Amino acid sequence: MIGEIIAIGDELTSGRIANTTSGFAARQLFAAGHEIYAMHTIGDTPELIGEALKRAIERVDFVIVTGGLGATTDDMTNEAVARALDRPPELNREILEKIRSQLQGTDTDPSTLEKLAWLPEGAEVLNAEARMAGYLLVHQSTPIFFLPGVPSQMKELLVEHVLPILAGWSRNNRNHVRQRVYRTFGLPESEINRLLRPLEGRKKVKIGYYPVDCEVHVSLTVLGASDRESDSLFTGTARAIEEALGDYIYGTDHETLASVTGRLLRDRNMMMSVAESCTGGLIGARITEVPGSSRWFAGGVIAYSNQLKEILLDVDHELLVNHGAVSGPVARAMAARLGQRLGTALTVSVTGIAGPSGGTPEKPVGTVYIGLLLDNRVSDRLYHFTGSRRQIQERTACTALDTIRRALLDQGTGDR
Repeated sequence: MIGEIIAIGDELTSGRIANTTSGFAARQLFAAGHEIYAMHTIGDTPELIGEALKRAIERVDFVIVTGGLGATTDDMTNEAVARALDRPPELNREILEKIRSQLQGTDTDPSTLEKLAWLPEGAEVLNAEARMAGYLLVHQSTPIFFLPGVPSQMKELLVEHVLPILAGWSRNNRNHVRQRVYRTFGLPESEINRLLRPLEGRKKVKIGYYPVDCEVHVSLTVLGASDRESDSLFTGTARAIEEALGDYIYGTDHETLASVTGRLLRDRNMMMSVAESCTGGLIGARITEVPGSSRWFAGGVIAYSNQLKEILLDVDHELLVNHGAVSGPVARAMAARLGQRLGTALTVSVTGIAGPSGGTPEKPVGTVYIGLLLDNRVSDRLYHFTGSRRQIQERTACTALDTIRRALLDQGTGDR
């Protein structure tokens, strides 16, 4: 199904608050097999809300609207919908009683929140027990979902209510969609596009390219006339993409570099550790975002100063004096000494100059060394990254995780 997302709120159009709900909705809908025709961000103006809604209904299969459902005077969504679609507001007594019961014993006057219970005619509440109920309105056979603008509330209703409802609608309309997102690291978007351009001419096949931080994600969408046709087109195109990009593809869909690295370590019953300097704990943070990472991650050390490199990592003072903290010998020493102390089979280390100052002609900003201890062998590699301080740190963290992934794959004892 093809949908449209409309985010409402003056706080969004003024830039005071970032619009994170639309991106979340788009990702979830895409993963569920839907296509997004357009996304809009508009202010709390009834006329604009009504115009955007009526235009969307005419061109897509479903609409997601977020924001403007609160009890304050600037929350105008319900009034705008009632006026634009000619659906007079009706009092939803279930919501009204819920409000009154929640406010019993408090100093809040229930009448100040009764606005929440007035919904456009025909609205079906998604979850009366939720803090902000949200509702579904079917207009001219088009389902329109109205969700709160608060990200946590919106995400809960979208995942638990909207997606299941749309799944039923999709089955009724027989949508023969096959989708996959390939996650890549190490190739620029332009080169990936060059490699995959021959596939773009295939009928009923759509390939998209999406830079995300230091990665490039490639989406494959196939829409056939039948399940058999979709499966055949998808299988052939997926194989061609995988052959063209090879091991630059590290995972698919919701996988991350850290989760893929963790799976490889877990499959080998190995523990790893991290010695960080210029990334300031970013690698460890990425790793510990993965549920169950304690099964393969022992921990890490942030040794930012030379003194801590000596005290915590046992890096020789002479090594630091003769080669400098940003050097291959120091990167190797950081990995080797921490691995020895913790008894981990694999240790990765990073030391570099993230900028914007601190560079020299010999070692400019962006100079980074990554060290690796694996199978009792230690190595290092020099990189020259560009960008802001944060971009250099992000690139370093991604490269360190990819270094581990590739090293484990080179052992030849497991699949990606």
